[in-house]
Amino acid sequence: MIAKNVDAKAGDRKAVKTPQLLRGFKDILPGEEPYWNAVEDAARNIATSYSFGRLRLPILEQTSLFERSIGKATDVVEKEMYTFVDPSNTRVTLRPEATAGAARAYIEHGMVNKTQPVKMWYFEPMFRHDRPQAGRYRQFYQFGLEAIGSSDPILDAQMILMTHRFFKGLGVEVKFLLNSIGTEESRREYIMELVSYFKQFRKRLSEVDKKRLTKNPLRLLDSKEEGMDELRDGAPQILDWLDEDSKQHFMKVLEYLDEAEVPYELNPYLVRGLDYYTKTVFEVVEITDDAERAQNSLGGGGRYDTLIELLGGREDTPAIGIALGVERVIMAMKNQGVEFSKEREVDVFFCQLGDASRKKGLIVFEEFRKAGVSIAEAFGKGALKGQLEMADKQKAKIALILGQKEVLDGTIIIRDMESGAQEIVNIDKVVAIVKRQLEMMG
Repeated sequence: MIAKNVDAKAGDRKAVKTPQLLRGFKDILPGEEPYWNAVEDAARNIATSYSFGRLRLPILEQTSLFERSIGKATDVVEKEMYTFVDPSNTRVTLRPEATAGAARAYIEHGMVNKTQPVKMWYFEPMFRHDRPQAGRYRQFYQFGLEAIGSSDPILDAQMILMTHRFFKGLGVEVKFLLNSIGTEESRREYIMELVSYFKQFRKRLSEVDKKRLTKNPLRLLDSKEEGMDELRDGAPQILDWLDEDSKQHFMKVLEYLDEAEVPYELNPYLVRGLDYYTKTVFEVVEITDDAERAQNSLGGGGRYDTLIELLGGREDTPAIGIALGVERVIMAMKNQGVEFSKEREVDVFFCQLGDASRKKGLIVFEEFRKAGVSIAEAFGKGALKGQLEMADKQKAKIALILGQKEVLDGTIIIRDMESGAQEIVNIDKVVAIVKRQLEMMG
C-alpha cells in the first residue's frame, strides 16, 4: 500500500506542467546584465550631466489619464492598453507610456512653482498588448527625458543632442528624422486637405487605413500598410500648412542642430502616434547597411505644449520629451558589434578548500569588500582547479587560496594569476598586502 502511494506521488510530479512565459514577455537573464547596466549607466550619466532629476512613476494609473492625453482614437488606447477594474471599482491601466504620468505628477505636485523648465528622466517598464516582434515586447523598458515649462526651441535641440550623445557613448550609430506638425489650430485645415486627398483613393486603402481616415487621418502619413508608399508620395505635406510661429520655431531647432553637427533628415510624413504632440516631432533610427533593419526605430519624441492644460494644469505650459526603447537599443548595440564580457571582471578571486576555510572565508571576503577591493568567490565549489578556472575567466589579477592548514596557521596564500608565483602571508594583513600589490600592478 505504501509503495502504491509513493508511485502515485511520483506520477503526480511527472504530470505537473511547468508554467511558461506569457507571450510577448521576456526574462532578462544575468548574461544580459552588462548590456542593461551599460544602457542605464549611460542614461543616468547623460541625464544628470544636463540637470535632469529622476522620476519614478507608479505602474498603475487611472485609465482616464491615458484616454485624455494619448487620445481615444489612437491604436494605443483602442487596442493595446492593459485595462481592468480594480477592487475599489476604479478603471485602471498598466502604463503604456510615461509622458502622461509625468504631466500628471507635474500638476499634482505643484511643480509649476519650481524653476522652469522642470527636467525629469525615467528608466522604467511600460506595458502594451502589441503584436510581439523583434525588439518589441508587451512589457518593455523605456529611457525617457521630459522638460516641462519652456517653449524655447533650444530645448528641442538639446533633447536631440543629448540623445545623440547617449548613443555615441554606447557606440551605436543613429540619425534623427525630424518634422514639425505645427499647432492644433494650424493642423485643422491641413487635415481637411489630407482627408480630401485620400478619399479619392478610398477603394485602395486597407480596412485599417479606412478607419484612420475617419478617426485619425494624420496616421495615414506613417502607415505601413501595403500600397501606402505610392499614395503618400502625392499627399499634401504638413510643412506647407504650418503657421508662422511653428515655422520659425522649427527653423531655430534646425539651426541649433546644424551648429552642433547632429545628423538628421527632414521627413514630412513623420507624425508620431499620440494625440498630444505639437510642433517639433522626431524619431531616432539606427544607421545600418542591412535592408531589413533600415529605419529601425529606437525611439522618438517631440513637443506636447497643450498636454498640461488638457489635464487641468496651468494654461500655456509648454513641454518636450523623448522616450527610447531599451530592448531596441540593446538590439542595436549587438547588431553594431558592441560587446561585453559575460563574465564579471574582478581584481581578486577567493578560493577555499574545506568547511573551516569557508567559515573563515566569509569574514575575509567581507573585509575585502569593505576595503573597496573588487573581489569574487565560488563558495559553492569544492575543487581548487574549478575555482582557479573561474578566477581566470573573470580575469582576476590575484587569487587567494585558503585551506584547512592555512586556517589553523592563521595564514593565506596569495597567487599571482599571470606568473603563477605564490606567497604565504598573515591572514590578518592580507587586505593591506593585496591592495599594495594591485597598486603596483596598475
